[in-house]
Amino acid sequence: MSSHRTASTAGWVSIFVNIFLFGLKYWAGIVTGSVAIIVDAWHTLSDSFSSIIVLLGIKISRKPADANHPFGHGRADLIASLIIGVILGVIAVNFLVESIERLVNKESVHYGTIALIAIITSIVFKEFLAQYSFWASKKTGSKSLRADAWHHRSDAISSIIILTGFFLDDYFWWIDGALGILVTMTLFYATYEILSDSINRILGDKPDDKLMSDIRDICNQYSNNPLYPHHFHVHHYGRHTELTLHIKISGEKTLDHAHDIASKIEDAIRNELGIEATIHMEPL
Repeated sequence: MSSHRTASTAGWVSIFVNIFLFGLKYWAGIVTGSVAIIVDAWHTLSDSFSSIIVLLGIKISRKPADANHPFGHGRADLIASLIIGVILGVIAVNFLVESIERLVNKESVHYGTIALIAIITSIVFKEFLAQYSFWASKKTGSKSLRADAWHHRSDAISSIIILTGFFLDDYFWWIDGALGILVTMTLFYATYEILSDSINRILGDKPDDKLMSDIRDICNQYSNNPLYPHHFHVHHYGRHTELTLHIKISGEKTLDHAHDIASKIEDAIRNELGIEATIHMEPL
């Protein structure tokens, strides 16, 4: 299965499962009067919106390079993950306010069997979606799929937190509002993870040590003398990556010879690492 099809399948599965879980949990929240379950239901529905954004981001990111976008449209995937993070953050703020209001007004709730069934069903399905989306994100390299997986995982954690309320609601009137606040904390954490990773990618992050080590090993294969590769700049455009670096070549070498070495290194980096490299040559 192609990367595009894998990502698209993960998105559609997420949409249909989340719509089902939203209906189940929202119904349970209305029947029991639980703000924590209603918060969790809307959190689940937001996962469907996130998955729609994932599908749009994946579709745009597959568009080839053109005159206005010479490196392709791969960063549309990062933009999609940013949108997902912002949506999750807005939801967290709204439900934090609602949970605090429930505590201030001293509103209690009795969960009941309906809530228990809805919560357990949600935990099982959401963890399945999280595992599936994490697997798909690793296979495709999609950041928006990874963000969507975090969205599913935070929903599963939220439901686990609410599950404790089923056993404590007879003893503490404030348990529903308190659990609502705990659930929003998981949303804030997921928001931070999603936004920080995507923003760092867009701003440009430092190449990891293993990548630089691999590049140095490749450079040393094409010269009897050390080339001292340095000044690494890596730019990610979805699944397309651009690399620039400098190497030092003896001033006694002809321009043709120096160019031949640089071209061979660029070809090797492309073939072994899947990265388009541009090399600047400096006299040693």
